[in-house]
Amino acid sequence: MTVLVGVLRERAAGECRVAATPESVKKFLARGAQVCVEAGAGEAARYPDAAYAEAGARIGTAADALAADVVLCVRRPADAQIAAMRPGALLVGFLEPHAARFDALAQAGLSALSVELIPRISRAQSMDALSSQANIAGYRAVLEATFHYRRFLPLMMTSAGTAKPSRVVILGVGVAGLQAIATARRLGAQVEAFDVRPETREQVLSLGAKFIDIDVGESGAGEGGYARELSAQAQARQQELLGERLKAADIIVTTALIPGRPAPVLVPEAVVQGMRPGSVIVDLAAANGGNCPLTEADQVVEKHGVTLVGITDYPSRLATDASAFYARNLLNLLELVLKKDDAGTRVVLDLDDEIIAGALAVQTGAVRFAKR
Repeated sequence: MTVLVGVLRERAAGECRVAATPESVKKFLARGAQVCVEAGAGEAARYPDAAYAEAGARIGTAADALAADVVLCVRRPADAQIAAMRPGALLVGFLEPHAARFDALAQAGLSALSVELIPRISRAQSMDALSSQANIAGYRAVLEATFHYRRFLPLMMTSAGTAKPSRVVILGVGVAGLQAIATARRLGAQVEAFDVRPETREQVLSLGAKFIDIDVGESGAGEGGYARELSAQAQARQQELLGERLKAADIIVTTALIPGRPAPVLVPEAVVQGMRPGSVIVDLAAANGGNCPLTEADQVVEKHGVTLVGITDYPSRLATDASAFYARNLLNLLELVLKKDDAGTRVVLDLDDEIIAGALAVQTGAVRFAKR
């Protein structure tokens, strides 16, 4: 028995990533699988069809890739593509479990592993696509900030004068926030950071940044390493205590997200009004409503003299490396699924494995994931 792995070309506007690279194709072949890559799937990420063919993949049509036993994607395919898949096949990718329904997948008789649902345990770190892509987003967010901020980040001493180092505040110290801190520090900025989870303080200090110590009256630590939503009283206290620190910042990068919930407001309009003209806010939560209510998703706007960056596709803007990281995440995940023995390679969804059980949103047409 031979398993065919299909790799789709992404069709979402602006999406440049691809779910497999020539490197991961070779690894799939070594596990006894065959691979069909839709023509042009990797072009936007700088992986040409010739590189996939050289690695041993077959270059085919969209229908060829959709007919595979295991179909890999970055973004959730359109319903028409889902309907074209073979009943009993396995779809793997970012399937938007908190935003989309799985009816189309169930009606098509598919199984689906949603990478957003992979549990945050040490054994799953190499499969954690949310973290690998958030790491890239945090890096690129700081670069976007430097592009829109019309001054230096580091201390700059020249014969024409001296420029003071910029003050950068990072709100939310998850994977994206930590990378944003590290990047801003490398560029020479003075960096402060805040998170509602007290345990992040040491991580901030280890990167050479200052931790903003405020007491909001409760901990924001949630399950699986995520933050939880604060009470209305705690949110109001947080905004009050953070306000003056934020007004003094030259650049604010916000990264606070709560799975399945609108983004919490960390930078209210009153703070934006109090910031210096030319300051920049980069809102990584723009797709979920924004940590600043003035942010507009997928837009760069100026309000009260402050530039608000609402870009939502940071990993896609570094598509080559983002695809390489993501492809390795999927390869590591599928090593739990593709079982090779004397009879060949087959797909086994072992529900006794907590990673598979957690990520399996749909099993042969039955929806397992329920929104919280």
